[in-house]
Amino acid sequence: MQPFIDHARMFGRRPKEFAAHAEGQTPQVLFITCADSRVVPALITGAHPGELFELRTAGNIVPPHTFERPTGEAATIEYAVEVLGVKDVVVCGHSHCGAVGALVRGDDLDAVPAVRDWLHHATPCPKGEPQDPTVSEGVQNHVLTQLLRLRSYPCVAARLGSGELNLHAWYYEVHTGTVLAHRPQTDTFEAL
Repeated sequence: MQPFIDHARMFGRRPKEFAAHAEGQTPQVLFITCADSRVVPALITGAHPGELFELRTAGNIVPPHTFERPTGEAATIEYAVEVLGVKDVVVCGHSHCGAVGALVRGDDLDAVPAVRDWLHHATPCPKGEPQDPTVSEGVQNHVLTQLLRLRSYPCVAARLGSGELNLHAWYYEVHTGTVLAHRPQTDTFEAL
C-alpha cells in the first residue's frame, strides 16, 4: 500500500495540471468493463482525465433495465448518455475473466453468494470452451450479449435511433495487450 500512498502524495502537488477539471467533464466515451485489476481503461485507450466515463462491474455485466428497481449501473449508463452526451459506448471484456470463466465452467459459487447472484444477470450463460484458460469464446459471446442488453435501455435506444450514439464490443487480451473489436459485417472479433 505504501507505494500507492507515496504516489498519491506526489500526485496532488501539481494543482495547475488539474485546475481545468473543476469546470466539469466532457467524456467522449462510456467505457463498460470488468472490475478486474488487470484491465485499466485509460492505459488501454491512452485516455486522459475527463475523456472516459467508466462503469466497472464484475464480469462487465450490464444488468437488465427495469424502472421498478433501478441499479447503480443503470444510473451510470443513463447519466453518461443523457447528461454527459457521450457519443460512443464500449463494452470491453477480457481474457482470463474469472466471472465469465466461472459461468462457462459452471463453477459452484455458493461460497460467494453475492457473486453468484450478480452473475445471474449474465444470462444467457455464455458459451465457450471450459478448458480454455483465456475463455476467449465465452467472453466474446458475453460481450455481445451485454451490448444487446444495453440496446434495451430507453436512453440508449433513443440515441441509437437518432444516430447520436455508437456501440462497440471489444475484447482485451491481458496476456498480450491486444484489443480486438467486433465486426458486425463478419460477426468476428478482429484487431483494432
